[in-house]
Amino acid sequence: MEAEAVVKDWWLYHGTGEGADRRARLEAGFPPPWRDFTGAPDPGYAPPGCAGAAWERTWRRGEGYVPDEPEKDVVNTALHLRRPLLVTGKPGVGKSTLAYSIASDLNLGPVLHWPITSRTVLRDGLYLYDAIGRLQEAGLEQLRTPGARPAAAVPVPAPDTALAPSAPSISRYLRLGPLGTALLPQDRPRVLLVDEIDKSDIDLPGDLLTVFEDGGFLIPELARLAQEDPTVAIGTDDDPDAAVRITQGRVQCRYFPIVVLTSNGERDFPPAFLRRCVRLHLEPPGPDKLARIVRRRLGVDIASGEEYQDLVQAFLDRGEDGDLATDQLLNAIQLRLAGAWSAPADRERFLATVMQHLTGPTA
Repeated sequence: MEAEAVVKDWWLYHGTGEGADRRARLEAGFPPPWRDFTGAPDPGYAPPGCAGAAWERTWRRGEGYVPDEPEKDVVNTALHLRRPLLVTGKPGVGKSTLAYSIASDLNLGPVLHWPITSRTVLRDGLYLYDAIGRLQEAGLEQLRTPGARPAAAVPVPAPDTALAPSAPSISRYLRLGPLGTALLPQDRPRVLLVDEIDKSDIDLPGDLLTVFEDGGFLIPELARLAQEDPTVAIGTDDDPDAAVRITQGRVQCRYFPIVVLTSNGERDFPPAFLRRCVRLHLEPPGPDKLARIVRRRLGVDIASGEEYQDLVQAFLDRGEDGDLATDQLLNAIQLRLAGAWSAPADRERFLATVMQHLTGPTA
């Protein structure tokens, strides 16, 4: 179709895969002056590449995504401006899958995933610190030492006080979260999916603003130890044993990550947050796009059989009474390919089973 054939010279993301040359252009591109960051990569750390189980999951999920020309325009705008992409739309339209499509199309490695709930706070995304585990280990170390005080006498450190020098290394109890890992200084960006940010506490979007503007953050537990131990190696969200070196407790990106924030529209965001994002709204796919999705994901040409055309039309008709997700249509076609629910008398029960509304009076 004509929409599929459109390619613009300035695009980096095409949504078609085989993007090694476009990734090179992405890496070599000049950022806006206000998005130029100066983090120094750790030469001993290499992020996950395009191999292994994590990459296979990213590639499989992303390669079936079918973006339209307007979507590509907005995604590429965010890539050039190095700004977060806020993707809104009804459940099931492919908001989360877009992040995987960007990663697989440009060969950027596995997607970092940060699911948001009402209890999520900023630090959950930046880093994790097991202070209780470290305190317990310190108590055990003192018990192993001749003349040590009983465990009950081991003082509990204040939140801003480091343990004694005899305490076990803090690196064993610290690990970067998905956002913190994405902000590690690298010459090419990682893709971070911040999923369902509209479910967050009211303060989280505002808390993210400073991190998005600075392209980095401070780990106070490491900053307090900077004089005694200026560089500490800790794990990442991808790999607890990765041992990337953090100096003076500061994580500072070099290339701002590709941040995809999804929202089902359950709340509004403050203007200051929206100003720092590039916004994309995904509409439910129409007949032509559904046909392209089915062909990409299942290898089925909708025009080749009336049965498949009937399923697409049933999906569109039922969508008028409540929201449906595209994967429900894919499920229906997959079942028909397997010979399931093939009796004409079962049609209505079949549709009611695989195409249950997500919203509306019958949900």
